[in-house]
Amino acid sequence: MPPTGDDAGGDSGRATPDRAASRPGYGALAAELAARDAVGFVAVGDRFDDDLRYLTRFSGPDRAWPFVYAGEEAFLCAPALFAEQAREEFAGTVLTQGDLAADAAGAQAAELLAEHAGLDGGTVLVPASLPHDAAVYLERAGFALESTDAVAEARRVKSAWEVERLREVQAAAQAGMARAETVLAEAAVRETDDRLVHEGVPVTTEYLRREVNAVLGAEGVSDAHNTVVAAGGACADLHFYGDVPVHADETVLLDVSPRGPEGYYGDLTRTFVVDSSGGWDRRAYLAVESAQDMAFDAIEAGAPAESVHEEGAAEIVAYGFGAGADLDAGFTHGVGHGVGVSLHEAPSLTASEELRVGDVVTVEPGVYDPEKGGVRIEDLVVVTEDGFENLTDYPRSSTPRVRR
Repeated sequence: MPPTGDDAGGDSGRATPDRAASRPGYGALAAELAARDAVGFVAVGDRFDDDLRYLTRFSGPDRAWPFVYAGEEAFLCAPALFAEQAREEFAGTVLTQGDLAADAAGAQAAELLAEHAGLDGGTVLVPASLPHDAAVYLERAGFALESTDAVAEARRVKSAWEVERLREVQAAAQAGMARAETVLAEAAVRETDDRLVHEGVPVTTEYLRREVNAVLGAEGVSDAHNTVVAAGGACADLHFYGDVPVHADETVLLDVSPRGPEGYYGDLTRTFVVDSSGGWDRRAYLAVESAQDMAFDAIEAGAPAESVHEEGAAEIVAYGFGAGADLDAGFTHGVGHGVGVSLHEAPSLTASEELRVGDVVTVEPGVYDPEKGGVRIEDLVVVTEDGFENLTDYPRSSTPRVRR
């Protein structure tokens, strides 16, 4: 096993406690290598590769670089201009292009295996996403390649360090949500057309999105182009990113999913109605709120993930709404999904696999009708030995209030 704690470090010296704590556990890789009699693991990608972000904590450049795990050691070859950043973020051994003879990332991976891990052949495990040219370089260097999903398996169960990063980003999402809710609470209703007006400016979904994103930036997280704001019938478009006016007595759905500096996401959804007449939106809100409570009750380690969805869907049906992916109106999606360095990752709450301690998932039932609007409430929770902990503490209310 690789060293941990103050013994974890690379060529940059002993890791600080924070860097050591942030280091992912390579136990899943070590176990997979042993089980398959493989000599190492190689991944090649850029800053947009979430597996690499998980394995290295290195936010990296937008051009390819390699990660190698062999002999219970982790190596990373960073472009020279990113070397200092790599040493700050990665708790293994950092080399740069100047340290290696090879230029291409795949060839660098082969050189790391041969020259730094001391290997002259054998089976190397790789993710399915390994670029073709990298595979060619490795095979030409005498290594046989086999695919593995060990990284996805390792990413699923979150460490205490990861849960804290998720909690922090969720708090930032809540700050953004509070700003949007406050705008809605402070808005006046224009008598001529029931449009909302805030500080003299007509409120649109883009106006609200910019208000949310400004707060996210101030909180030190990125909106990652994930701030969904919809109003009225647009709420039935689950990933609406357009600009429409916001009126009184219509649903306003806000789904805020920022990404923190360490690469982890938050995910929070609330739905508001200004001056509701108490019709369809009120019934839908009660159904969704109750469905989320029923889904919460089903969360525990060892429970089939799909049972969480089934409980939530059954409650929505009990309120007189339909549930099914093939419907035009009703509850048309799964009740939740895993969140980590990807906004959507394992486990899915419609899968048959059992929930595990350390799973971090959304719980987000919804009801939609393109003619009437849409309601969704979403929290982020972590499965614990005693059930779950909600990483969200934002109030549930369809009536907007000023939040400070």
